[in-house]
Amino acid sequence: MAERFKYIYGPVPSWRVGSSLGIDLLSQADKICSFDCIYCQLGKTDIHTKERKIFIPEEYVIKEIEMLPNDIDIDYITLSGRGEPTLAMNLGEVIKAIKKIRSEKVAVITNSTLIDDSHVQEELSYADFIIAKIDAGSEDLFHRINKPVKGIDFAHIVDGLKEFKKGFLGKLAIQIMFIKENVPYVDDLADMARAIDPHEIQINTPLRPCGVKPLDPDEISSLKEHFKGLNTITVYESEKKQIKPISHKDTLKRRGKI
Repeated sequence: MAERFKYIYGPVPSWRVGSSLGIDLLSQADKICSFDCIYCQLGKTDIHTKERKIFIPEEYVIKEIEMLPNDIDIDYITLSGRGEPTLAMNLGEVIKAIKKIRSEKVAVITNSTLIDDSHVQEELSYADFIIAKIDAGSEDLFHRINKPVKGIDFAHIVDGLKEFKKGFLGKLAIQIMFIKENVPYVDDLADMARAIDPHEIQINTPLRPCGVKPLDPDEISSLKEHFKGLNTITVYESEKKQIKPISHKDTLKRRGKI
């Protein structure tokens, strides 16, 4: 069965959502993203863009979802994959289609670059859990860490997240990837998080192989103290389930999962 899956992968153990079945609406090979983050475990961005279009027809993805065994242990079906999932113009249609045939909750992991787009907000609203990235507290740091494609405005991201949170009926988390570059700005990030008022703060550091060293558990624990009053979890504190994936090992590698 594993050889038949091209667009779904896992399930994989996730410290954020438990047993996660991933969906990639972008690519089987190229990394397509509006960012080129210095810490990305997938390496450099192959196609650096903010243009939305259909990369993978939804019927291909749904066909694979329908092939899943009934007894598979999944907590969330997660749209993430090899790049930024909101670049896929059929994101909303795929979420709605999944909900018609599966009972699991749907999560989307996004870098937040298109969150000020009303169409993207509507499509994300179909999901149960949105995990939105913010790694910087200023425009300058944003460019240094995330290296956005031209035309992405940091202030618009923050305003878009505030607006989205007001109307979203599901759960919104803000994920912050801490590396040495943004540690000095932790208070700026905490203030921004309070202004957005998410349901959860996820403090992360790059534990998968990449060009940036992770912070150690004591450093992460110290950073957590700056987010007092907010519901905060960290990558070191959360347990991962023991899960056997059904997709091929090469598919997992393309997504940076192993």
